[in-house]
Amino acid sequence: MRRRNVAVAAMLGTVAVATTVAVAPAPAGAPPSSLFATSDQCLACHNGMTTPSGEDVSIGFAWRGSMMANSARDPYWQAAVRRETVDYPAAASVIQNECAACHMPMARFQAQVAGRELEVFSRLGGGLSRLGGGPAGGGDPLALDGVSCALCHQLQNGGPGLEHDGEFKIDTARPWGERLVFGPYDIPPPRARVMHSATGFLPARATNLEQSEICSTCHTLYTTPLGGAPGDKPAARFPEQVPYLEWRASAYVREKSCQACHMTFTAEPTPAASVLGPPRERFARHGFQGANFFMLAMLERYRGELGVVALPQELSLSRQRTLELLRTSAASLSIARAEIRDGRLEAEVVVTNTAGHKLPTAYPSRRAWLRVVVSDGGGRRLWASGALRPDGSIDGNDNDRDPLAFEPHHRVIETPDQVQIYESIMLDARGRVTTGLLSAVRYVKDNRLLPRGFDKAAAGDDYAVGGDAKDDPDFQGGGDRVVFRPRLPPGVVGPFRIDVELLYQPIAFRWAHNLDAYRAAPEPARFVRYYEAMSTGSATALASADARVPSAPR
Repeated sequence: MRRRNVAVAAMLGTVAVATTVAVAPAPAGAPPSSLFATSDQCLACHNGMTTPSGEDVSIGFAWRGSMMANSARDPYWQAAVRRETVDYPAAASVIQNECAACHMPMARFQAQVAGRELEVFSRLGGGLSRLGGGPAGGGDPLALDGVSCALCHQLQNGGPGLEHDGEFKIDTARPWGERLVFGPYDIPPPRARVMHSATGFLPARATNLEQSEICSTCHTLYTTPLGGAPGDKPAARFPEQVPYLEWRASAYVREKSCQACHMTFTAEPTPAASVLGPPRERFARHGFQGANFFMLAMLERYRGELGVVALPQELSLSRQRTLELLRTSAASLSIARAEIRDGRLEAEVVVTNTAGHKLPTAYPSRRAWLRVVVSDGGGRRLWASGALRPDGSIDGNDNDRDPLAFEPHHRVIETPDQVQIYESIMLDARGRVTTGLLSAVRYVKDNRLLPRGFDKAAAGDDYAVGGDAKDDPDFQGGGDRVVFRPRLPPGVVGPFRIDVELLYQPIAFRWAHNLDAYRAAPEPARFVRYYEAMSTGSATALASADARVPSAPR
């Protein structure tokens, strides 16, 4: 054993400290040339933690049931990557390498350092590419570990300027056994030796993991369109998802970080490790709740086919907490007025976005919409807009009916075939509606609800409002106002009741069923099968409101 002074290199936006520890050889079984270790090296000490009041805040169990941990096992991502390689076979190796940057980040980064591209499907193992059941076999452990401990805690990203597209800043010079992992705490040498003996990593304090900028590294993502006619000039980059830029354009940039909502902190001092872990202020929960409750349910139901390591109860708890976040922190609804006017019930519905970015945000398969039902005093339904069908489609939505059409943004809704859907709709180079990420060149519609403080007139091109919502004076930072004016059936006597829900769907019907054309490939065929079996649970209500309207005057 030898003594070595280990100093964290000066990093943008971080605090550098020096720690002197006794450095032993790296733990047996860790490849000396590796830059990373899989999460199982960390779980022994970072599980079994509870707050003083008894809440289990085990890092390993919470993370293992998250989408971060299962980013490589996500069957929709696998199907989408396969679709793009079928559409653009000449670019198949580039597509897989780029898509792996954030879904298989450790394996891809290590391949990049070695001067290679990462091939996605060979890394999944036999069990993950089969249509049938049975446990997964083989596969690359670093790839399958998803967005893991040794990736995030080695990042030196987080400084000024926009970082995106999985452009990770990770020290590649330190050999195995002397590599640093960063966290928010000062770790004294005796405890640092414990971590080193178990994992081969040396802990050091840095503040970048507490900054939203580190999230931008994967959650600001541009694609390079590959579609177009032969001889066309290549299209510029396309902003596939930019929730960080949306947050930066909102009032939340001065109020809350990404971590404040998507990790959350304990109110009580809590140990960050079960071995020699002292109580820490503001311990960050590691569940990484986002918005993809539907995929968590899919991972739980088909965990055997997908080779999911997380236990069913861990996935179920992660899903429940995701739904709780959506129902308490995403949106609110109210009915500003409701009255009878000229034979119509007229109701002004106010939708408020309480998230720190557009709602919905990130991957463009997501949509939210208003479901409105008008009934009479006896509860008989008289009129409805936005009903969800069992197959996951929305009644009256033009895009679900026709893949080349889309539902416009509405200021006033009068008929059942009109639906207010908050979504982004992409066009390809020929002006056709598409769900192919590498075919998309622009958004023809983006009326996703804006966060508070967002100035749509000043928004940059990459996160601007698109389509008719740009000219809607009631569509502003913080939300939207929509007037519903259904005509009442002749002779119907009130009082009347109007019920409104804001529904949300992580994977819209069209985004799932556009994969039908790719069923010859195993991953799209498998995902469509999953979706058809689970479509009745593809949506959830974010908020609701109701009002009673007196009888129309005679």
